[in-house]
Amino acid sequence: MKFPYGISDFESVMNEGYFYCDRTDRFPALEEAGKYLLFIRPRRFGKSLLLSVLRDYYDLAKEDRFKQLFGKLAVGKAPTALKNRYFVLQLDFSCVDSTGTRNEIRRALHSHVNSCVSDFSRFYKKKLSSEIEIHEEDALSSLKNLVSVVRESGNPLYLLIDEYDNFANEVMMGVREEQDNYSMLVHEKGPLKTLFKAVKSAAGQGGIDRIFITGVSPVVMSDMTSGFNIAENIYLYPEFNDLCGFTEAETEKLLRQTAKECGIGVEKADEALSLMREYYNGYTFAPGSAQRIYNPTLALYFLKMFQKSGQFPRKMLDANLATDEAKLEYAASIPRGRQMLLEIARSKKHTAVNDIVDRFGIREMLDDTSKDHDFLASFLYYFGVLTIEGERVDGKLELRVPNLVMRGLYVHRIQRMLLPEPAERDDGREAAGLLGSKGEMAPLCEFVEKRYFRVFHNPDYKWANELTVKTAFLTLLYNDILYVMDSEKEIGRGYADLTMIVRPDMRRFEIHDLLIEFKYVKLGDAGLTGEKASELTDNELRALPPMVDRMESARRQLERYGDALEEKYKNLRLKRFAVVSLGFERIWWEQV
Repeated sequence: MKFPYGISDFESVMNEGYFYCDRTDRFPALEEAGKYLLFIRPRRFGKSLLLSVLRDYYDLAKEDRFKQLFGKLAVGKAPTALKNRYFVLQLDFSCVDSTGTRNEIRRALHSHVNSCVSDFSRFYKKKLSSEIEIHEEDALSSLKNLVSVVRESGNPLYLLIDEYDNFANEVMMGVREEQDNYSMLVHEKGPLKTLFKAVKSAAGQGGIDRIFITGVSPVVMSDMTSGFNIAENIYLYPEFNDLCGFTEAETEKLLRQTAKECGIGVEKADEALSLMREYYNGYTFAPGSAQRIYNPTLALYFLKMFQKSGQFPRKMLDANLATDEAKLEYAASIPRGRQMLLEIARSKKHTAVNDIVDRFGIREMLDDTSKDHDFLASFLYYFGVLTIEGERVDGKLELRVPNLVMRGLYVHRIQRMLLPEPAERDDGREAAGLLGSKGEMAPLCEFVEKRYFRVFHNPDYKWANELTVKTAFLTLLYNDILYVMDSEKEIGRGYADLTMIVRPDMRRFEIHDLLIEFKYVKLGDAGLTGEKASELTDNELRALPPMVDRMESARRQLERYGDALEEKYKNLRLKRFAVVSLGFERIWWEQV
């Protein structure tokens, strides 16, 4: 089996024998959904390959290759009436340089459109009624000529646009100096808005019969308002929830087939599936859909490594997706965003919104006063760092962190937010490493007490509460190379605060599995001020009744949860720790 990692050309996938996850059974539903469709998914989720499949299916010039390309697929066995009926023009805005001066950006956009029109003219030369005239300085005129010639040639035009919102990326990530350039593109007589107005006009006059647009967010479409207000948003439709991505059943089948071909045991394949489920599964894009989807880029990254060596990737996050942390950096740059990131990371990774916000422009992105909770959560949803968990009984949508890969991005961003100095982060990670390698908790607790607690006295973090202590430890301990980590893991009838189970492929190292329970005592409950708490001796700290009570509670939970974990995993080298914090002043810990 050949895995098409990074390959988005459908014809190459089929002709060269690569694996293809068939989604062509959705083509009838796509045709029925509308003529002008907008489909949004996070980066590297298979949108470009989807456009390539659509192109090859509807392209009239590829009718003689229909059986070769689609014969084994669902739509090949039951084709629609529209197969191979269209001239197809494709634009890819990721190819357009969005940096430079306004005139340079405008020229780059016109150059790309003209290049696509020119390629179209050469490709369909024998099927067109006349030659398409190219205007080097005016791509809109070139596009109008194309539409006119196509109309005379007897077949309709299908327009595909990939990464339509590429121009907004730099601005959305907080590069404010680019705002004027972006505004020039989408407002008034800007070239991008003018282009979409021309497309809208051609569609209204019958020159363009169908349009399919992909992107990451609705920002650009919102900014263009009347420039292109005919697109139907299908990204929340349940029937298209898995239009891109792999299901659990598909992923399991791929793993088992790969293991069989490579002579890898079933037990190893089961371990691989368990690991992939934790790290890559979990995306739900449509309210009302119970189906969870694997990120296809990450899944193929894992499968190629598994096939090549029989081992799992050391780093579960593919470097090509590591840039998604920039979205969290943007959220962390906003006071309300910092609070939301902490709340999501330290609880059960959930947050609720009234609905997914689908109309916001670049001005809202750059205006701090516009960024309420629903806006920020929706922004993170579009970029794949939150996903839909389901609908609550009060009608709100619950969003959550989809998997451990995204969870790791949250933790790293929060660590940088709370400990901006690299040297401090290094010291914290060194202390955390001693817990896993030697079972030594003291250096980590000392670091949190002496260094992290100073952060929580900063007025910027006045909203910190008892769960923040757990978050402080989590940001230092998080290690997805060695561990499968879970906060609030359900064990029996309770939830363990933090479990760190060594990955099955990492058990060759001398490191411990960890189970930690955190408790918190408010200074007021202990009848102390922060200053008095700091002056307590260790014995005085451990004699405080509220501290004794919380420690005893933690011990009981550790006994119950730890026994359940050892029964489940059989081969653990488990260390159990209770950590009780007195405000943000002192820590008492015990190994149980």
